[in-house]
Amino acid sequence: MAQPRLQSGTDTRTERLPMSIVRDIVKNKYLYIMLFPVIAFFVIFQYLPMYGATIAFKDFNPRIGISGSPWVGLEHFKDFFGGIYFWRVLKNTLLISLYDLVFGFPAPLILALLLNEVKNAFFKRSVQTITYLPHFISIVIICGMIKDFTNSDGVINDIIAFFGGERISLLLEPEWFRTIYVSSNIWQHVGWGTIIYLAALSAIDPEQYEACKIDGGGRWKQMLHVTLPGLLPVFVILLIMDIGRIMSVGFEKIILLYNPTTYVTADVISSYVYRIGLQDFQFSFSSAVGLFNSVINFTLVIASNWLSRKLNDTSLW
Repeated sequence: MAQPRLQSGTDTRTERLPMSIVRDIVKNKYLYIMLFPVIAFFVIFQYLPMYGATIAFKDFNPRIGISGSPWVGLEHFKDFFGGIYFWRVLKNTLLISLYDLVFGFPAPLILALLLNEVKNAFFKRSVQTITYLPHFISIVIICGMIKDFTNSDGVINDIIAFFGGERISLLLEPEWFRTIYVSSNIWQHVGWGTIIYLAALSAIDPEQYEACKIDGGGRWKQMLHVTLPGLLPVFVILLIMDIGRIMSVGFEKIILLYNPTTYVTADVISSYVYRIGLQDFQFSFSSAVGLFNSVINFTLVIASNWLSRKLNDTSLW
């Protein structure tokens, strides 16, 4: 006799659920109206285009469209994995992302910790303004500045010549490309990333610092035992998101900075997709490469989130 009552209660709750949703929409209608453009944006520009990924498994012909193009299965993936450029673009993508993760990811945290120790409010605000200003400059202008700085008559070569070195056009030297890319990334984004950590620092309970002082902890001990543990959840979440983008090196900056002489160290998967897809009109092949890249990124996000949840109970979901 208990089973029918349980089923009846479940049915009642199921029937009440749509009504509660309707009441919530009516009550917060203006919030839902504000949310609608965001949902529409993601549906139109993020989810609907996923249908186009099917051309990775077809011999796409623009004249007959996606549905009319014949299926070729995994042929484009086999061509990419067996191609002469596969290992080059994969190596460059992983190395640039790894260098950016090792040197660029901790930079905002270090700057935030240093600014947190500054007591002069004017100096602190000035440093923040100067460091996050490059984030708001167009990537085209940033790349133009990098080219001017690294030319044979640029300011970097002026410094090299001052110390007796030889002037060289750094962006024409393959061995210098990764260094220039990663260091310019740090310069461009370190200030913006610092804002997130400074906001997290403001949420740490001051009583924890007081307790540490009572126990005899100085500034160094306070940072180790209060500040860093307080920043750990934010640090882990940002790290998971960065690991999920490890295969997506920004192709805009790569394309604006690289040239045929630096392809050997600068050509990454995203720039290769752009060149093959839009310049050589191999739409299906470039879609297969892009789909491979997206699957790897998705796998990395899942894996890093699972590992983080296992190690310190902090995760995105």
